[in-house]
Amino acid sequence: MGKIALVTGATSGIGEAVAVLLAKEGYRLIVTGRRADRLETFAFEVENEYGVKVLPLVFDVRSQEEVEKHLGNLPEEWKDIDVLVNNAGLAVGLNPVQDGVVDDWERMIDTNVKGLLYVTRVVSNIMKERRSGHIVNLCSIAGKEAYANGNVYCATKHAVDALTKGMRIDLLPYNIRVSQICPGAVETEFSLVRFKGDQQRADNVYKGFTPLTAMDVADAILYMIKCPAHVNINDMVIMPTAQANSYTFYKEL
Repeated sequence: MGKIALVTGATSGIGEAVAVLLAKEGYRLIVTGRRADRLETFAFEVENEYGVKVLPLVFDVRSQEEVEKHLGNLPEEWKDIDVLVNNAGLAVGLNPVQDGVVDDWERMIDTNVKGLLYVTRVVSNIMKERRSGHIVNLCSIAGKEAYANGNVYCATKHAVDALTKGMRIDLLPYNIRVSQICPGAVETEFSLVRFKGDQQRADNVYKGFTPLTAMDVADAILYMIKCPAHVNINDMVIMPTAQANSYTFYKEL
């Protein structure tokens, strides 16, 4: 039947790119997202293009009830998940902490930290029973450093960094690999979401240099997944050539 990969947040960006590469490798896909039309269209296109089965599941990872309902009750032929890519995540707002919007904080914490935990709890127990599997967490350079006005987003990605290290230890006895990737600037919907639909402001983020693409990051994730069974990439930082750290860029204006 082929291996099974679960990718959260697969309706755009890195999640979509990872799902495409895994389909090319022959994986059957479970893809999740909140936008039903986009998810179902993507699933249809992938099935037709690559000849693999795709199971689209429309739910919000922020809801523990929805996560357990969908992932805890998978059809028998979809239960043996080999790879989990915890991609769902977002940044909302770019305010100093004293001017922070509480709703923005809660969206980031609930998605980036709690959503990752809800999904991992269900899937890691499936992998534990089989004593095999690979979990890849999408972190960020913001999980390594803080930058001005990034306070809560950086905190959530620092949490992902710590959780990945803890998961690596906890799941070690069950032969489950755990990896994370920490990208710098990637041109996806990230900035459009951060700036709440302000396209001009989002476009300005990437002016003057060549950012990473979603496929650049997906290629690196695929490398992690394709490593021999005795090899685990614990942590990878991937940056555009024009970016040195979370706040230092060389831009040609």
